[in-house]
Amino acid sequence: GRLEAVTQQMGYHPQYLDSFLKTQHYLMHMDGPLPFDCRHYIAIMAAARHQCRYLVNLHVLQFLRAGGDPQWLRGLEFIPPKLRNLNEINKILAHRPWLITKEHIEKLLKISEWSWSLAELVHAVVLLAHCHALASFVFGCGCEQDEGLGGRGSLKPLSLGNQCFCEATASNSYGQELLRINRKRSLDSCMELDSLRERMQRIHVETEGRDEMRLLQQDREEGEGQGAGAAEHCSDPAAGLSPLADTDGEVTGATNLACYMQDPDFGYQDFARRDEDQTQVFRVQDYSWEDHGFSLVNRLYSDIGHLLDEKFRMVDGLQSSAMAKRQGCEPSVFKRGIWNYIHCMFGIRYDDYDYAEVNQLLERMLKVYIKTVTCYPEKTNSEMFDRFWKQFKHSEKVHVNLLILEARMQAELLYALQAITQYMI
Repeated sequence: GRLEAVTQQMGYHPQYLDSFLKTQHYLMHMDGPLPFDCRHYIAIMAAARHQCRYLVNLHVLQFLRAGGDPQWLRGLEFIPPKLRNLNEINKILAHRPWLITKEHIEKLLKISEWSWSLAELVHAVVLLAHCHALASFVFGCGCEQDEGLGGRGSLKPLSLGNQCFCEATASNSYGQELLRINRKRSLDSCMELDSLRERMQRIHVETEGRDEMRLLQQDREEGEGQGAGAAEHCSDPAAGLSPLADTDGEVTGATNLACYMQDPDFGYQDFARRDEDQTQVFRVQDYSWEDHGFSLVNRLYSDIGHLLDEKFRMVDGLQSSAMAKRQGCEPSVFKRGIWNYIHCMFGIRYDDYDYAEVNQLLERMLKVYIKTVTCYPEKTNSEMFDRFWKQFKHSEKVHVNLLILEARMQAELLYALQAITQYMI
């Protein structure tokens, strides 16, 4: 149930990995406004927007271990309305965050018995942004493909032998604490396994009869030649089934992630400046993380602002001298070019930056790769991978993906927190 493939990749930059693990642990396992099962279900909803099975499967397992209702794993129709109401903001944040308004916030906070508190909503927003951005990293570093899904596996994980990932960072106090926690979890998981198998078998028995007629209907539709779209949707005979435990006790997620989202065709569209009546450019001079977002999120969800701020600063401080030198510029200039290019794709502009630099600093294939991993990571393909990677060392590839992760997360947070601020005013 751990992010082993992810943490192995991040292990090329140990200081960042430490900061990431602290934030991940705080969001998912420490005291906060949201119940633990809801946190993992929100993560499932967020990861499903990008069809990221790696993260969905991880959080399905952790959802059950947190005592979550197995029925919820059948899809959004089976979860409480309060959670289901998060769908719209999840969809918009994942693909077109500039469309978030104070009306979206007001709707969530004022739905009678299903209303969210401000603190709960901030926790949920941070979780959504975190998981959307992490999905970009998962696809960008090939973690999804390395999970045995028939992908390219172009990026090989850092070899740690039989080490648990937390042992690789155990030289500091947080690493030692993670090691202690995960050793305890390893013991707990042995006792959980039998219980987990029973629960998953129960789901299977309860859904088997209900799904049988639906699957037979799908088979008939395929046989009658209902078109490529229908065939693609129904080609997997297990589509829509809840996660089941295999013979080794490993939990595998629903093969059809569509059950965890609505409006699956809603995706990224280029931010168009010409439509300023509908989509105003977001100017960092008017609302920034340092001056506005940090204080708001820290006030409503204690300490998370400090953890996020440390992570943003950590990725900015990573060494990239060789990578920048090959691009013919200073490290800080190269990193700022990537960061500002990502924010530009989401309509966020810096008045003090000359955007002509982006075309000078970033060659075309690098820009194509960054845009794909940022905006629609599930479309990352092997050709794009191979052409982008040629001049980069492995640690530099990971570095670029860390910049994508953090820049994307901050962009989503800026839009969401600005909308919350406008609602509060």
